[in-house]
Formats: sequence, C-alpha cells, structure tokens
Amino acid sequence: MKNTIKIGLLECDHVRDEFRHIAGDYRNMFPALFLPLAPEWEFTFYDVSNGHFPASVDECDAYLSTGSKFSVYDDEPWIHTLKAFVADLYAHQKIYVGVCFGHQLLAEALGGKVQKSSVGWCVGVHRFTVDGLPLEGSYPQWMQPFQQNVNLLMMCQDQVQVLPPDAQVLATAADCPVAMFQVGQRMLGVQAHPEFTVPYEEALMRSRVERIGETKTQQGIESLSQPLDSALVARWIVEFVASRL
Repeated sequence: MKNTIKIGLLECDHVRDEFRHIAGDYRNMFPALFLPLAPEWEFTFYDVSNGHFPASVDECDAYLSTGSKFSVYDDEPWIHTLKAFVADLYAHQKIYVGVCFGHQLLAEALGGKVQKSSVGWCVGVHRFTVDGLPLEGSYPQWMQPFQQNVNLLMMCQDQVQVLPPDAQVLATAADCPVAMFQVGQRMLGVQAHPEFTVPYEEALMRSRVERIGETKTQQGIESLSQPLDSALVARWIVEFVASRL
C-alpha cells in the first residue's frame, strides 16, 4: 500500500454560514471523521457544486462524495457533469464512496432510480442492519470489526428506489430499504451521515421543522440520546478503500 493515499472530496454543497461554527464545512467534517483512523489519507477538495471537477479520474486514488440540499434528479448542469464523472469512475474501476446525496447519485449515474420516499423525511438516529453480500453469501471482509446493527444519523427525504446493474444491498433500515449498497467491487453508497456531529444534526432539524414536520422533528431530536456507530462505519469505509488499492 502507498504511504500516502490521495482522497478527492467531491463537495456537492456547503454548510450554511450560520451553522459553520458547529463543525465547519464538509471539507472539515470528512477529514475530522477519517484522519484519526487513516492518517495516510491526503484530501483534495473539489467544489463540484460550483463547477470545480477533477481534470482526470486519475487525480486521486479514491473519491468521496458529500450530501447536498439538491436532489440528484434536479436539472442542474453540475449534477449532470457529476453523474458523467461517476460513470467514468466506474468505467475506469476507480474507488468511490458516496454519502447521502453521493449515495443516491451513484445509483442514478449507473442506471438506478431515486425518488422522494413515501415515508417522508428520515432524521435523527436510525438503525442500519447489515445484510451481507447476497450473491456471495457472506459479509464483506472490509466490515471489520463486524457488527450486525449500527446506529447512524440520517437527514434525507430522497431514497434509492431502483438499484443500478451489478449492485447489491449491504444494509437496510426500517424506513430505508437501500441504506447501504455496493456496485461492482469499488463503489459504495451509504445513505446516512457518519460525518455529521449530533449538534449539527440537531441544528439542521430545528431549522427544517416546517419541512420535516413537528412530530418527526421531535422524534428525531429525542433519538439523539442513542449511541452512534459513526466511527465504526468510518473504519469500514477506510478498510473498503484500503482493500481495493
């Protein structure tokens, strides 16, 4: 393995100014989550939401894609460009991990379908249950240490409804049938937000009560007392990347 692993963070949005004092922008949250586990990772930031893309898929060893206030089916030029870039990553067998919007974009870019979920918003702490690899009959080796159920923060109303070809569901949640999935051997999608902190999640929920609904917002806030497995899932992602280099 290389001493330094170049990670391209595809920034699909930015944290609102009034919330940046909590945990910074996405370019702060992702390194804060991963660098304690993978100090060999060296981040390069690509503000794709403002048209800044890698010149080549080979600029980095692996790519992470953030969440966004946009939907992957929005008719935005940068979203179309990002879908084409992710399809190019797949064609070149590059490593990609998408979070929330990035998870949904992986599905859409490769032939799947994303729509608003019939259950509405998923917010607060949700339990993900790992299903393993159906085609191989085992759990992925990179999920070490293994844990059947993991608690993660969610903030979404869109969900993957149709998987792309060569995709397998790895985990489900009660209100999210495609909570984690893999495409081929080098592309992974996670609907949750392991990079979010609890104070940031709470601030988002309180700012979106009218959209989320009072009852669901209150339930989400109450769920924040549950322990999180964000560091474990971050470890899994680090192992996923390392095992594919």
